[in-house]
Parts: sequence; C-alpha cells; structure tokens
Amino acid sequence: MNAPSDHPATNTTFAIRADLLDFTADPGFGAPDDAPGVRYRPDHWLLVKDGRIAGAVTGDPGEAWERHDHRGTLLTPGFIDTHVHSPQLDIIGSYGAELLDWLRTYTFPAEARYADPAVATAGASRFLDALYAHGTTAAAVFPTVHAASADALFAAAERHGMRLIAGKVMMDRNAPAALLDTVESAERDSSALISRWHGRDRLAYAITVRFAPTSSDAQLAMAGRLLAATPGAFLQTHVAENKDEVAWVDSLFPAARSYLDVYEGYGLLGPKTVLAHAVWLDDVDRARIAATGASIAHSPSSNLFLGSGLMDWRALEAAGGRVSVATDVGAGTSLSMLRTLADAYRVQALRGVRLSAWKALHAATRGAAETLGLESEIGSLDVGATADLTLWRWAATPVAEERQARANDLHEKVFAWMIQGDERNLLTTWVAGRRVYEAPSLDQ
Repeated sequence: MNAPSDHPATNTTFAIRADLLDFTADPGFGAPDDAPGVRYRPDHWLLVKDGRIAGAVTGDPGEAWERHDHRGTLLTPGFIDTHVHSPQLDIIGSYGAELLDWLRTYTFPAEARYADPAVATAGASRFLDALYAHGTTAAAVFPTVHAASADALFAAAERHGMRLIAGKVMMDRNAPAALLDTVESAERDSSALISRWHGRDRLAYAITVRFAPTSSDAQLAMAGRLLAATPGAFLQTHVAENKDEVAWVDSLFPAARSYLDVYEGYGLLGPKTVLAHAVWLDDVDRARIAATGASIAHSPSSNLFLGSGLMDWRALEAAGGRVSVATDVGAGTSLSMLRTLADAYRVQALRGVRLSAWKALHAATRGAAETLGLESEIGSLDVGATADLTLWRWAATPVAEERQARANDLHEKVFAWMIQGDERNLLTTWVAGRRVYEAPSLDQ
C-alpha cells in the first residue's frame, strides 16, 4: 500500500532493529573479502530522531524510543537514482528500437502528454510513489520540456520531504513541434523555476539539456550562462550512448573534437554535471571528465535493452572519473535499483570485470551521494545523515530463502540478495524519517 501524498512533519523519535549495511568508503574493484569501507552491523538498533540518524546500538535503546523490532531483516540507506526520466513510466518495455528510433516512436509521444498540467501532476505523484515502492529515496530526474511538468515534480517531492534534483528539459530543434521550446522561452521558464524551487527544502535545480542534438548552439550557450549564474545548480544531460547518436553529433558539431567536447565548449562540465551513459568515450574524454569533476550515471539496464553498448566503468575510474548507477527507466526495464545493479554486474562481466556486491551497492548509495556532492546528507547510515532508509527481506521466495541459507559468507549472502532481489523484497521506505511506503505484509 502506498502512503498518502501528504506526510506530517517529522518530530518523532524511533528505533529500528535489523541488520544494518552501508559503506564508509569506496570498496573498489578488488576481491570481496578484501574490500575497504563495508560497514555491516548485524542485529543493531538504528536510532532516528527528528528525521536524522542519531546512532546505532546493540542493546534495547529504552522506553524513550518508539521501537520497531524487525530482527532478521536488512536495513540500508535508500537508493539514489542519478538519472531517471519521470514521464517514461508509460513506455517501459517498448519493443524493438535502438536509441534514436525509440525516442521518435515511443518517448516523444509519451512526453507530449505532459503539456497538460493535470497529466503532469498525476504523473509526478505516480512516479514518486513508484520510486519509494522500489527503495529509491533520492533522484536526479528529467521531467519534460514543459515547465508544468517540472513544477508538478518539485511540488510532489516537497510534499514528501524528498531530496530531488530536476529541471525543465531544453530542446529547441530536432524534436516534434509539440516538444520544442526556444532559447528565450527555455531561459525564461528555467529562471522562473529556479526562483521558485532551487534550494527550497531538499530541492535543487538542474539545468537540463536533453542531449546535444536537440539543442542549438545558442541554446547550449544559454545553458552554460545559466549554470554559471546559479550557485549550487546541477547540469544533467546525455553523452555518447549509442553509435548512431555519436555520429549524428559529429555531423551537427563538426568543430568539436568529440561529443563530450561539445558540452565542455559551452561551459557545461563541472563538479555538479551528471552525464548519463558515456558508453562510447575515448581516453581523452575520460581524462576531461576527471579533470572537470563531472560524473557518469551508468545505466546498464537501458544500455542492454536498447543494445547501446557496454560502458567501461573500470576505465572511467582509472582515469579519475566518478561513476554512479541509474535506472534511466523507459529505455531501462524497471525502477528497481536491485535489478539495475544485477544488470551492472552482467555488463561488467561482459567486459571481463567481476563487480562485487560491495562496489555495486556503494555506487547506488554513498558513492552516488558523493558524485552529487551530497554525501553529508544522504547515502549512508552515518550519525547526522538524513533518515532516508529502506528495510528489506533477505529473501522473497522459497528459492531465495534456500540460497540465503547456503551462503558461505557475508558477501555471498549480500550478492545473492542483490542478484535475486527486487521490489518484492522491500518492506518499508522512509524519507527524512517519514514512512512513505509500506509493503502490505509488514506487521507494525
């Protein structure tokens, strides 16, 4: 059952008994039994006060705390989805197209509906409820080109007290007329949205360029100026997802050295830049990503589903780049970060790299928070962090229960949970200490 859209202010003091798992540092690509930064505290009470984590203890915390005893379950930080398109829930599982055909056939028609504020409002609530029901508590989101879609998303997130990064999409060419803005209207609408939402509660604005082919040189230049003029703003876009897309960018921007170079030339790369996909990069691109502090939102489910390619995660990090994991949605196959991490394992295996559960889960929690510069707020069970939390069953089926029972060590247990798990494992989601999702079978 989803929680209602309005939630009371957090002023409660409570404790949750479970197995606590989070990270204090990047575990790296090494062997699972020699990974730094893994913090596992079995059968502990996590203490939450006024929406923040107050500590963890092994014994009963006492009568001052409202106690929720869920021993034998797993408590983790909520997942952070660093790249997801809210209007694309309507087109998950669409058949038979690569990226550019898929955009024209499925995505653009779905997004055109969001010109209607009523559709945008209903879609925003449905999207956020779906995130919570999959264990995601913070996200960087693409709505549509319509200002109403961004307004609706920010308003819904504010009602939940959610950490949300979003912004009106910019597209002034190479898209259907119903989805085109102009340089002037994009700047006007974005500036108004920034004034209304940026820095309010747990909300932040992202200058949102769809991708280079759908913005003119003038619009890209305007986006760079707006980014420079807005302290704390993010920049989100796509880069080098598909070979045909890369070739198209080469034809549209012949003076640029590469797809990435288009963005750098307009001042769009920096520590708060989130670039989705980054499958077809070269060594110079990877070095520039590291030098500018931009980060990559790896979207493995989407890349597999559309046949876009296999991102070289290890090469990006070897060059000094930062990587998080994202669902992407419409082109992906689920909002479940567990399913997405399982696909990340498959992608890296095809590249000859074995991705541990530690490295994967870190990239969807503390590691994702670090790429956004939000590690003091989200992504961990540190004292003082916001209580964005998820409670999980270790197993949701008899087969998974047997696999858990036969696990030889902690990593094997967690890896099996990650590979076999999905939203059926989720029991409860809290955002800033507020319960926003509860599975029907959980006893309170």
